[in-house]
Amino acid sequence: MKKALILINERAGTGRAGTSVMRIISEAARAGFEPVVFPIIPGAGLTSESLIATHGKDVELIICSGGDGTLNHVVNGIMHLERRPRLAFVPSGSTNDFARGIGIPSNKARAIDVALYGGVFAYDVGSMNDKYFNYVAAFGAFTEISYDTKQEWKNVLGYAAYFLNALAELFQNVHYSRHLKIRIGDTVEEGDYVFGAVCNSASVAGMPLFGKAGVKQNDGKMELLLIRTPKNLIELQAIVATLRKGNPSHPGISFKQISSVIFEADEELMWTTDGEFGGSYQKTEIHVLKHAVSIMTGDILMKKPVLRIGRD
Repeated sequence: MKKALILINERAGTGRAGTSVMRIISEAARAGFEPVVFPIIPGAGLTSESLIATHGKDVELIICSGGDGTLNHVVNGIMHLERRPRLAFVPSGSTNDFARGIGIPSNKARAIDVALYGGVFAYDVGSMNDKYFNYVAAFGAFTEISYDTKQEWKNVLGYAAYFLNALAELFQNVHYSRHLKIRIGDTVEEGDYVFGAVCNSASVAGMPLFGKAGVKQNDGKMELLLIRTPKNLIELQAIVATLRKGNPSHPGISFKQISSVIFEADEELMWTTDGEFGGSYQKTEIHVLKHAVSIMTGDILMKKPVLRIGRD
């Protein structure tokens, strides 16, 4: 009997990931899998990476229930396997940018059906030095908002929590600036930047950054967004307003598609990856790994089998 590793992060989002455990287990059994179930408890050594390293080589499918940050850890575990099993994601976070962008339903029941009976989609993963990310690696102003915003704010306010936090940080962030040398192939540009991101999603923290850019998650490229250091708070507010409209066309914004990029900073640069702390580096190399992970998504393609359990 083929196995499915089921990883549950009850602390993600509203803390309701655990309410779907029995449904996930039952549907996995119905689909012909032997469920191997673990809660994610980092303090007890039960991390996504360690569980996948131990059990990932023996399973055909890894089902993850949590937020974007949980999925980030799961993918980092999968990328270290010699044979990568299929991935399924049941979103239960506060924003679920990745799930929304890749076509995974926000409704739990539908997401579980897609996880077991949907189509398989091979998408691009970003590598950043020794880490991996699904949909965004970012530095600069506002990058701490996603993992510094209090969980209870996210639970009650959703996307608005990020914007409220961002507004509170505007005066502080107008003074943020980093001098960088950025290499894209044979091209080098140098300057002062307040924010930068490599994205594989049309939205970040609920903000539709690339709504008109036609973002694709499987074309071997990601979108590089750079914001030059604004002259004053008014210019910064204008840039943020432009991005919220999903149209990166402001003169202070640089936008292009890349397959790899190298950032060199005068001092260590702090990064966030998929809403999690991504480390600090003076030199950062990012490469797009085409079709690196296969995830269950899209329409329901298979008919649910009837689960028949005999009695003793």
